[in-house]
Amino acid sequence: MPLDGCPDCGYPYEREPGYFLLSIFAINYGGGALIGVILYLIFDFWVRFPIWLTLVLAITPVPIFNVWFARHSKALFIAFDLFLDPHRRDDGDGDEPAKTPSPKRPRLDPVNR
Repeated sequence: MPLDGCPDCGYPYEREPGYFLLSIFAINYGGGALIGVILYLIFDFWVRFPIWLTLVLAITPVPIFNVWFARHSKALFIAFDLFLDPHRRDDGDGDEPAKTPSPKRPRLDPVNR
C-alpha cells in the first residue's frame, strides 16, 4: 500500500486525474523507444544479425521495460514537478506552493507630532 504523501514535507503522491499522462507518454514510452532504437542500432550495425532477428531482439524488451518502468516514471515525474514547483508543509492538505520571502520594506506610518 503506497503512502498518501511524503512523510517529511507532506507532498501528496495522488494527484488529479490525467496528471501522470505526461509521465507515461514522455518518460515511459520515450524511454522504451530509446532502448528499442539503441538495441536496433547495435544489432544492425555492429553485430550484423539478419533483419528478422534484429527486429525480434530490439522489439521484445520494449514492452517488458515499459511495464517494469511505469512506476518509476511516475516517481521521476513527481520529482521533476517538485523540483520545478516546490511545496512546503502546512497544516492543511500539504499541497500549497512554497512562498518566497518578500523583501523587507520600510514602514510608511504617518509621523506622530
